[in-house]
Amino acid sequence: MSPQGKVIIVTGAAGNLGRVIGDALQAQGAIVVAWDRDAQALETLQREQPARTCLACDLTDEAQVAHALAETVKVHGRVDGLVNNAGLIHNTLLFNMMGGDQRRHSLADWHRVVDANLTSTFVATSHVVEHMAMTRTKGVIVNISSIAAGGNAGQSAYAAAKAGVESLTVTWARELGAMGIRVVAIAPGFVDTESTRRALSEAVIADLTRRTPLRRLVAPKSIAQAVLFALQDDDLSGVVLPLDGGLRI
Repeated sequence: MSPQGKVIIVTGAAGNLGRVIGDALQAQGAIVVAWDRDAQALETLQREQPARTCLACDLTDEAQVAHALAETVKVHGRVDGLVNNAGLIHNTLLFNMMGGDQRRHSLADWHRVVDANLTSTFVATSHVVEHMAMTRTKGVIVNISSIAAGGNAGQSAYAAAKAGVESLTVTWARELGAMGIRVVAIAPGFVDTESTRRALSEAVIADLTRRTPLRRLVAPKSIAQAVLFALQDDDLSGVVLPLDGGLRI
């Protein structure tokens, strides 16, 4: 599918990675619709990118997602693609002997992280796919996963959520292929963004860089290029594209 003239929703679009993905899509002629729960960040994005439709939306709230989708269709008439980029990184050991009163990974943090990374993907996709199916629109769903889906110490909730995203990618590709809807996931390593640097210490980042064959964090623009590839290759579906500089090997 060529991005030219296609209406593509990007979730988490006001964050660093979401902005880069949106910019890359727009540069290829796509009509980008930005969904994000951070209304203030969306206002800033709207000022900087007036051609981009920006809609505040909590992706774990079905009523808000339904409203955002209705507004998207009202403005643009259709939806051709969805990039499930929204999410957050969280680091907590399952059990930390030195954690005092907070030795165990809290259930509240589990729900928060799984909702942000997995539930959001499910809710957004279910609504968008319903619209595509009812309008007989062939399109593409791109899910942003992570190398953590394979299991990463200290990231129980995040790793489980991203593993779920990858499982949904295969499940949906099998379910939706007959409708002409492809589903692809991209699994970056540790991305060079502000959120990564807030979540990880400089020492951890230095160690990850040392253990990565390419000796660097993943550039956001590389993920944006992978999104474009996933959209454009009409035979690509049900796969997870690793984008980690070789860290997994």
